[in-house]
Amino acid sequence: MILSIASGKGGTGKTTIAVNLGLSLDASVQYLDCDVEEPNGHIFLNPKIECEHVQQIPIPEVDKNLCTYCGQCAQICQYNAIVVIKDNVLVFPELCHSCAGCWLVCPEHAISKKPKDIGLIEYGSSNGIFFVHGKLKLGEVLAPPLIKAVKKYIDTNKINIIDAPPGTSCPVIEAVRESDFVLLVTEPTPFGLNDLELAVEMVHKLNIPFGVVINRCDIGDDAVTQYCRQENIPIMLEIKNDRFIAEAYSKGIPLIEIYPEYKTLFRQLYSEIEGRVSR
Repeated sequence: MILSIASGKGGTGKTTIAVNLGLSLDASVQYLDCDVEEPNGHIFLNPKIECEHVQQIPIPEVDKNLCTYCGQCAQICQYNAIVVIKDNVLVFPELCHSCAGCWLVCPEHAISKKPKDIGLIEYGSSNGIFFVHGKLKLGEVLAPPLIKAVKKYIDTNKINIIDAPPGTSCPVIEAVRESDFVLLVTEPTPFGLNDLELAVEMVHKLNIPFGVVINRCDIGDDAVTQYCRQENIPIMLEIKNDRFIAEAYSKGIPLIEIYPEYKTLFRQLYSEIEGRVSR
């Protein structure tokens, strides 16, 4: 099972759901934090890190002794990461998507691959849960390659919980694609509804079954609930707005430690997900 926990916006409680769901299950669970720009699952799981390694991507390096400045590399690059100006070639590593087009089309074989560090992968364990997350290097803008690296640790024989980045952009799509199910975490506010609609459109395009969790369900209005009813979207769990939950979150304490009864609710949530995936 590959289960992604996503949200149209940050701050809705996505990590709260992912962490507490993983801790509630009596099964082989893997927690993959793909929110590589700001991972925080480790704050609650407190894993023992067993290994770490630097993640790299290849970028072009031009040998000007071989280059004839024909411009074919620049023509194929959709991101303007390589530019030919008269008798010079400029490479912009920050724009490079490592598509390999430039070094494949170069007729003189003047372009080679140069490694570029994009971030760090760390993995270990916590309470029987296999834990892995990525940390994007400061100043790096391309999260998808690091997310792909985190997802290489998926074991389809286990329950894989993916903590996706917030929003609906490329990093989120990379995190949730090929999932068996997506849980969209939202809140009953105008912003929550707006971003939920965007997230629903995304998972529809990816053709992934999904359901909704409403966090802080007793604030705001009922517009999110009405939207889900109109669109026939299952509301699979509601969590109340509670000061003790907020205080525990600020201290890195999982929800189920202060309200053990939620463990049963999270188990029921997973059982419902299993039922919907098997249909």
